[in-house]
Amino acid sequence: MANDTPRIVAIIQARMGSTRLPGKVLKDLAGETVLARVLARVKRSATISEVVVATSDAAGDDILVAECKRLGTRVFRGNEEDVLDRYCRAAQFAKAEIVVRITADCPLIDPTITDKTINEFLKERPDFASNALIRTYPRGLDTEVMSMKALERAWREASEQYQRAHVAPYIYQHSERFKILAVQGEENHSDLRWTLDTVEDLEFLRAVYAGFGGRDDFSWKDVLGLLDREPNLSLINRHVAQKALHEG
Repeated sequence: MANDTPRIVAIIQARMGSTRLPGKVLKDLAGETVLARVLARVKRSATISEVVVATSDAAGDDILVAECKRLGTRVFRGNEEDVLDRYCRAAQFAKAEIVVRITADCPLIDPTITDKTINEFLKERPDFASNALIRTYPRGLDTEVMSMKALERAWREASEQYQRAHVAPYIYQHSERFKILAVQGEENHSDLRWTLDTVEDLEFLRAVYAGFGGRDDFSWKDVLGLLDREPNLSLINRHVAQKALHEG
């Protein structure tokens, strides 16, 4: 990469603990783990310099570290509860200049949407950009992009427990302190749920991967096409409620 190109690091949050579906990131998804699918898709980004997994230092996450080693991905271990601390230290560990936040429960994450969010960040130069501030994309394609400076400021200043548990709320809730950019799609698909929190979500995601013969190189628009052809698939997990920030 050219010397004037910022080092853009995607940091994937992952842990074995989950209130609704424990061990979800290592569940089987068409012959690979959910985490493997997420990493494979994020690594297709044209703008990201490196992908790093940030997990906790709890013994229960040892198995996740072993999976990262199998997949050839660097991993950083840190505070289990203070995710903002873990995340910031992971970014420092990776020598990131721009940080891309993606969670490991999004196996339909699309590199073209991630790149769109990153490229708008590079063009507009805000402190923080996200395609989830004003929802137009399906839930499960969420990408947050922030400067290292903004992340470190949040790390120093955020004091509420939910702000420490979710990394970015302190930034996007303080638009008077940070320049915020909302990235939107051309159409509104915010009613679609493509993330993994429950057994029903896993059933839906397995059906999607089965629809593409177990491959993971399909695009989010390919998924929209599949759902147009098989509308009953969206009914599998449509009733699942998203957890609020304070629920962790």
